[in-house]
Amino acid sequence: MSKKSNAKRDAYAKKQEEQGKKIVSWIFGGLIVLAVIYLIWAFTMMA
Repeated sequence: MSKKSNAKRDAYAKKQEEQGKKIVSWIFGGLIVLAVIYLIWAFTMMA
């Protein structure tokens, strides 16, 4: 393999890793928001 193709592959892998981290953070953020909404709903049902 040439150095150019290795550099392209490394850049692509780095880009994919950054996108994956962003997606994971969005998923966890969404789960936290849903948990807060559920807590609010649960407390209003008890009141």
